[in-house]
Amino acid sequence: FFSSPKVYTINTTIMPIGSVLVAPSPSKNYDLMYYLKGAAAGGICCSVTHGALTPVDVVKTRVQLDPIKYNKGLIGGFRQVIAEEGVMALSTGFGATASGYFVQGWFKFGGVELFKIKAVESLGEEKAWANKTPIYLASAAVAEFIADIFLCPLEAVRIRAVSDPEFCDGLADGFGKMLKAEGVGGFYSGFGPILFKQIPYTMAKFAVQGAAADAIYSSMGKAPSELSSGTNLGVSLTSGVIAGVAAAIISHPADTLLSKVNKAGAGGDGSTTSRLINIAKETGFVKLCTVGLLPRCVMIGTLTAGQFGIFDTVMNALGASKFHFHNPNSD
Repeated sequence: FFSSPKVYTINTTIMPIGSVLVAPSPSKNYDLMYYLKGAAAGGICCSVTHGALTPVDVVKTRVQLDPIKYNKGLIGGFRQVIAEEGVMALSTGFGATASGYFVQGWFKFGGVELFKIKAVESLGEEKAWANKTPIYLASAAVAEFIADIFLCPLEAVRIRAVSDPEFCDGLADGFGKMLKAEGVGGFYSGFGPILFKQIPYTMAKFAVQGAAADAIYSSMGKAPSELSSGTNLGVSLTSGVIAGVAAAIISHPADTLLSKVNKAGAGGDGSTTSRLINIAKETGFVKLCTVGLLPRCVMIGTLTAGQFGIFDTVMNALGASKFHFHNPNSD
């Protein structure tokens, strides 16, 4: 499945994993080591950004779960949480968030790099350039589906901890309590909503970011290889903000459903599907699309820009030359 590296001698020296990861990757040599570096960079960028924005996510989740109580906007929500529970309440779910999104970022960013490069190798540069948006969309969808299998249990624990601060003392305790009370199925009660949220979100994130970055480079009349690392970082951050806001709007209804379905007793008894239908009816379409949207746009816009910026920075630090679609007719 991976392209065979063009190496004709075998080095039997055993190197530490860290040393292997930071070893420079030959330019345009997209082998197994390149994908490992992409996965590591993805894990780091998602863990750092989601972890740093845990306080915003706590307030956003509270607004979604109880909009009647938390009805004073983002800043007002911060004040309410701190006044009632103390400032440390804003770090609720940090362990599950940082751990879950490292795993998710590993498979998501690493998977997108893998699938889009394999698509280019299969189609050829010219056809891939003409179909880069469908390639982004398909690569992101498949990578996100795989990533969500690993993310869902950690996200379930995080949401339960945020909705009920007395539920657990840390990630391990939360896992143990959920497993004992609900079994393995409890960790995946939100799997449908998380797919419904994350797959459109990730498809929009990568496709819009790619299109925005290409438009910026086109307006400058330069290819990424012709610009400094600082300029490329600026392009990543700018295109990331645009992509983040678009992705947040698209995925917000499912994000609200996910927050509510993981709250104990929400939607009544029955299957996850029937509970989701009940929650949607109780909440209403307009509220599903708008309640908590502003803090989510702030959070996701900042988060997405940070992810692409950190991803590019880590890839450069690991000596990997990041893949970009190339128009062969421009040569």
